[in-house]
Amino acid sequence: MAIPRETVEQILQTARIEEVVGEFVTLKKKGTNLWGNCPFHNEKTPSFSVNPARNIFKCFGCGKAGDSAKFLMEHEHYTYPEALRYLAKKYNIKIEEKEQTAEEIMQQSIREKMFNINEFADKYFVDTLWNTDEGKTIGLEYFRERGYFDPIIQKFHLGYNPAKWDAFTTYAKKNGYSEELLEQIGLSIKGNNGLYDRYHGRVMFPIHSLTGRVIGFGGRILTNDKKSPKYQNSPESEIYDKKQTLYGIYFAKNAIARQDECILVEGYFDVLRMHQIGIENVVASSGTSLTMEQIRLVKRYTKNITMLYDGDAAGIHAALRGTDMILSEGMNVRVVVLPPEHDPDTFGKEFSTEYVNNYLKENAKDFIRFKTELLGAVAERCRKRPH
Repeated sequence: MAIPRETVEQILQTARIEEVVGEFVTLKKKGTNLWGNCPFHNEKTPSFSVNPARNIFKCFGCGKAGDSAKFLMEHEHYTYPEALRYLAKKYNIKIEEKEQTAEEIMQQSIREKMFNINEFADKYFVDTLWNTDEGKTIGLEYFRERGYFDPIIQKFHLGYNPAKWDAFTTYAKKNGYSEELLEQIGLSIKGNNGLYDRYHGRVMFPIHSLTGRVIGFGGRILTNDKKSPKYQNSPESEIYDKKQTLYGIYFAKNAIARQDECILVEGYFDVLRMHQIGIENVVASSGTSLTMEQIRLVKRYTKNITMLYDGDAAGIHAALRGTDMILSEGMNVRVVVLPPEHDPDTFGKEFSTEYVNNYLKENAKDFIRFKTELLGAVAERCRKRPH
């Protein structure tokens, strides 16, 4: 479907550049313009300008410039129609599209097709969780047994994929999605007997972009099958780049900017638990070790990161690695190490919101103190070791 020219003009005239850019970049007023760090290249001194009067943006560092649609095309890698539809939805503008020609349909971008099938899969997994016997007795019961309330399950669009090997694949094909696209986006895998579901028998965690679009999935197995990984994640694609993605960023970005702090955890359930107890400025580097791209993503909203990691050796190692990376970006970092028997999920489940907040405040250590105390503890263990 094509968007009429008069509707395009209405969308571009209605969209406010400062509101659109402000969803992704922390802006501060200086004179008649708004300024922030450019999201398109790494910089420490803001050179990215938003001009509300002219309704445009311009970076004086890398040279990128344009209107609201151009910003979304550069930042979210949208096609022009995708950017217009995003703006129309944001500003409640109804689009009455005209029929596309066969040639226009053929030219529909692979990215848009990928977004569409991920949205389709997301709805399928959610519907299966809530409205099928298998989904309710296995998937929904699993989340509830772990202590998650229905509002959190619904907020994060948690779902379930049936244990049958090709349940989703068959359903998707019946709804017109090609085998090639299913395999390309990673929802299905090609085996000796044809396509089968990547996530069969798993509870599902959709991964959202900054704008809330589903770009990938994580699936957790519910059996003790030692041959299968506990978590299965989407492969990288045209719309999903693990190193540039943080789980929960769509739900956390406003709280991060408002509180001027980001709490960084490691897993899906850690994010869910913190949100359930009312701590919403939390994201996770799920599926990958912390990357510089993820740190720069947080930097758009705050320069303050608190790392909340497990108290075991792996958690401490990850914290040590992370502090050096965060500091190299000119950001402020503190570390909170939980008791050895806890991770953020279990800690938030056992203690009240007030207790968790107080623990974070009382146990947050700057990187110098964190490393000093850690080295001191290692030296003490070595001193007590029998010779």
